[in-house]
Amino acid sequence: MNKKISLLITTVIVLAIASLACVVSPQTLFDKSPSDLADQVTTTINTVVQEQGDLPALYREINPGVVAIRSLTKEGGGLGTGFVWDTEGHVVTNYHVVESATDLEVDFPSGFKTRAKVLGSDPDADLAVLELDALPSELTVLKLGSNEDLAVGQTVIAIGNPQGLNGTMTRGIISALGRTLDSMHYAPGGGAFATGNIIQTDAAINPGNSGGPLINLKGEVVGINSAISTNNIDITGQPVNSGLGFAISIDTAKNVVPDLIEKGSHDSPYVGIQVLSDLSLFVQEELDLPRSSGVYILEVTPGSPADKAGLVGADGEANLPTGGDLITAIDGQEVNDFADFMGYLLTYKKPGDSVTLTIIRDGKTLEVDLVLGERP
Repeated sequence: MNKKISLLITTVIVLAIASLACVVSPQTLFDKSPSDLADQVTTTINTVVQEQGDLPALYREINPGVVAIRSLTKEGGGLGTGFVWDTEGHVVTNYHVVESATDLEVDFPSGFKTRAKVLGSDPDADLAVLELDALPSELTVLKLGSNEDLAVGQTVIAIGNPQGLNGTMTRGIISALGRTLDSMHYAPGGGAFATGNIIQTDAAINPGNSGGPLINLKGEVVGINSAISTNNIDITGQPVNSGLGFAISIDTAKNVVPDLIEKGSHDSPYVGIQVLSDLSLFVQEELDLPRSSGVYILEVTPGSPADKAGLVGADGEANLPTGGDLITAIDGQEVNDFADFMGYLLTYKKPGDSVTLTIIRDGKTLEVDLVLGERP
């Protein structure tokens, strides 16, 4: 038997026995017959392999479809990551990677390099699609997963170009689902619109990883790495990963990218409300609300879809004005907070679509139909 294979089998068996030892007593192990023990070891080995995955094989499968992006701007240049979306060779990356680019270079792991242009971009979702001037002889298109299959604690990997180190692979878990972040699209009155359905991960993501894929152990793209939250800065002034990374959900990308390819832009749905960001028990008591979950409306923008649908904002100028509608569900799906609300809209809806909002007003539960507009 090949020595490497023998060593691998021995290592897996040791891991399996160690795993068994964590869940059964040593005496229980001795009480089992050899055949029963062998069956249990085999089961545990299969579980370990399934949970850990064959990461080297996964890397070999995925990495050829992950590209490094070099952008030139009037101020200098930058680095980012992207991945091959379809058989036409469209590359998906972050909007902020290519936002001010005057020239773009895309480098494949095979050594193939080509220039590219921005075919479409969306600052709301922080997504962009590149069209390549030339395609390599072999094109690896990455498989797309679904956010419906994601769970907190699930193992994921990131492949990208951190600090210019092409083809870097890191591993972590999904730390949380359904986060919101400020988008790069600003409202006319100031302040950024929100983007939702964001995946939080502790897989190491650093400058240069932006636009790269977040991948499950099936080899499917489940997110597009976009941002980190950190107070740590390196000697060059660049932020350093502290275990708080964020990725745009693949379901959001599936909603946005086809529009970017077809018409160069994507219109995000618009409701026209300002809401209370934190609905705690203290706030619930102060506002005399029947529950401490939902989306509490502070203000309705005149002429907006919310205004036309008859939604009601809060009264007065107090720190906690009363009288606003409390949104508790959208299209029958319960809304615990603003992240749930925005995540649903940005992932599954477009301007012109109708939604049904369940609200509580003056202690009564009502249903309001609203036609979504386009963000101004």
